[in-house]
Amino acid sequence: MYHEKLDKFPEGFLWGSASAAYQIEGAAAEDGKGESVWDRFVKIPGKTFKGTTGEVAVDHYHRYKEDVALMAEQGLKAYRFSIAWSRIIPDGDGEINEKGLQFYDDLIDELLKYGIEPLVTLYHWDIPQALQDKYGGWESRQVIEDFTRYSEILFKRYGSKVKYWVSLNEQNIFISLGYKIAAHPPNVTDEKRMYEANHIANLANASVIKKFRDLNMEGMIGPSFAYGPSYAKDSHPLNQLAAENNEAFNSHWWMDMYAFGKYPTTVWNYLEKHNLTPTVEPGDDELLKHGKPDFMGVNYYQTATVEHNPLDGVAQGKINTTGKKGTSEASGLPGVYKSAENPFVEKTDWDWAIDPMGLRIGLRRIASRYNLPILITENGLGAYDSLEDDGSIHDDYRIDFLRNHVKAIQEAITDGVEVLGYCTWSYTDLLSWMNGYQKRYGFVYVDREELDEKELKRYKKDSYFWYKKVMETNGEEL
Repeated sequence: MYHEKLDKFPEGFLWGSASAAYQIEGAAAEDGKGESVWDRFVKIPGKTFKGTTGEVAVDHYHRYKEDVALMAEQGLKAYRFSIAWSRIIPDGDGEINEKGLQFYDDLIDELLKYGIEPLVTLYHWDIPQALQDKYGGWESRQVIEDFTRYSEILFKRYGSKVKYWVSLNEQNIFISLGYKIAAHPPNVTDEKRMYEANHIANLANASVIKKFRDLNMEGMIGPSFAYGPSYAKDSHPLNQLAAENNEAFNSHWWMDMYAFGKYPTTVWNYLEKHNLTPTVEPGDDELLKHGKPDFMGVNYYQTATVEHNPLDGVAQGKINTTGKKGTSEASGLPGVYKSAENPFVEKTDWDWAIDPMGLRIGLRRIASRYNLPILITENGLGAYDSLEDDGSIHDDYRIDFLRNHVKAIQEAITDGVEVLGYCTWSYTDLLSWMNGYQKRYGFVYVDREELDEKELKRYKKDSYFWYKKVMETNGEEL
């Protein structure tokens, strides 16, 4: 729909930005930190671009005061960051590392000193390697108890200072890429194990949210879901059905569980027919119903356009992790859906669709289906940036991307969607998991390359100043 006039962003809107511990902190083995699965995984040849690791990353562990000062100068209202489980409990289930807790105390206090709201992510993909070795990580129900204990430690330590918590970040990504296509830890290609691990992760998520409630914590908690709303390639009924299938298998399968405590029937029936259903034990259903979040966290980057896929059709294709445009391959689930080209949207160098309207569509779908407030926990553009001789970075393409997405949020708010805040991805440039350091997302340029850390000097991009004005005017000047 078109609006004659857009509603203003609400007062107190959380204009923010985001990061993840492994991608920025470095200090991989300092001050008692234990090894995480990502510390181990990146050592496997060919798994990351040019063998990049997070051993140093952008050295936020030692430079957090410098980074927070940049946030304060910009006028950032909120900063979402994750806590590294292996920095708090090095072996995942044993002794607490006080130095690890103190680092996050210091970071939170530094943020609060400047009036920046801390948004804490409990888990952003870096389970301690010791738990992976001990019992298979997310494949053992023991992780429910261990993750809940770890989370309770954080709730009690930081609960008086932190009001917004993200339980699991992108469960759909770390489970699918970790257990289906071996592109993430634990480097597995087994769909049965994937669905088993996913069910256990659902139970762990619900257990942590229940613990949050049992402790009478002030504030809000919810998971962050990587949502790519589904489009049909065209109006052919088979392609419309493929889009329904894609939404069910790749979105409702997770979000229905978060909001309703149950799996969508269509997907469950498919899994039964293919002997893929996870093991459901007595008490699971009751625990899962305790997991309803206070908000649906949404990480939005792109939409998914699909068409019908025959029983002997396309399966998993190659992912573009090099930044060479056009190198990704079609992917699908035979008999269910397969990816298709959308001629109406541009693409990034990593073949991600650029579709601001898709964010508005996604927000409306979530609001209509789940009746929950939405916190946009990630949205950003990964691109090649150039550092000029005078220290400037002219990233008009990023400004255009973010401006159009902010406008889409405002349109969704005018449509009636309750949006709590907007966190860009990311604040500084960082390690982009499998894509190295060349794929830059930040407002702040960090001068390093894959094989050369240089001095890790920080530079403000043009987008830094653009977002500063957006926040100063509460979204009135885009």
